[in-house]
Amino acid sequence: MPFVIKWIGRALSFLTSAPKFESFFAVEMVVLGNPDVQAVSAVQLRRISTQRCLTVAIMSMSCVSAAIVGSYIQMMPAEFVLTAIPLNVINALMISHILYPVNVSPEEDDAIFNTPTGEKKLPFFNFLGNSILNAGKLVFIVTCMVIAFVSLAKLINAGLALINPAISLEAALGVLMFPFAWLLVPDTAEAFQLAQFMGTKLITNEFVVMLQAQPLMETFSRHMQCVLTVFVTSFANLGTVGILIGTFNGIVDKEKNDLISRSVKYIILSGILVSLMSAGIAGLFTH
Repeated sequence: MPFVIKWIGRALSFLTSAPKFESFFAVEMVVLGNPDVQAVSAVQLRRISTQRCLTVAIMSMSCVSAAIVGSYIQMMPAEFVLTAIPLNVINALMISHILYPVNVSPEEDDAIFNTPTGEKKLPFFNFLGNSILNAGKLVFIVTCMVIAFVSLAKLINAGLALINPAISLEAALGVLMFPFAWLLVPDTAEAFQLAQFMGTKLITNEFVVMLQAQPLMETFSRHMQCVLTVFVTSFANLGTVGILIGTFNGIVDKEKNDLISRSVKYIILSGILVSLMSAGIAGLFTH
């Protein structure tokens, strides 16, 4: 697998002119998902600049894990799920550098893969013990952050319900997403339904939407099936923001983590834009 990631990453870097590490990271996202991809790249994340670390965090919103793709294709059309994965990789690279462009010299790009001069290799059991302790710390931080973000969404929904039981974050986001859904799906009724699915996915997760949409898929047009499936095939949701902040908090220094925490708007916007772009591209070829 490292061999495949290495050469696909090199090819992606050549085609997109993106830095090597970001290209490798984009390919790793397909296989590992959050937070595993950050943990595997922890050494490089500590070495890269603060600005590049934010770019990587922005990209992370659009990943999936190969381990759960099998579950996706049981609920949604397999051809569209498999189409979404490479589209998300390429679009995540482009959107991240549009939202937060960073100039990287070839020397800086190559340096993060080299062991610094004078750095000694730890004994195996010392390395194993440190890895276990760091993994335990990371799991605890990520769990707490996910609980906090999900609880925040529930609290806001509870407050909105006091005003009107029909109002929720999911419904409000669905209204905001309707213009984009209408651009993707010309039929107004399907566009409204797509927008509601979009809002639900961004607040909850892709599995909730897939379970809701599965019984209705046969009633949708082929174009609607494609756009909906591609849009929801990613980890872009509120809970993932908590996972990202928690993971980076356990891996990188305070300066990098503070920048990521201050830039949540870019992270959320990236997840939405990548999903919309992937869905739009796939929809062009499906009628």
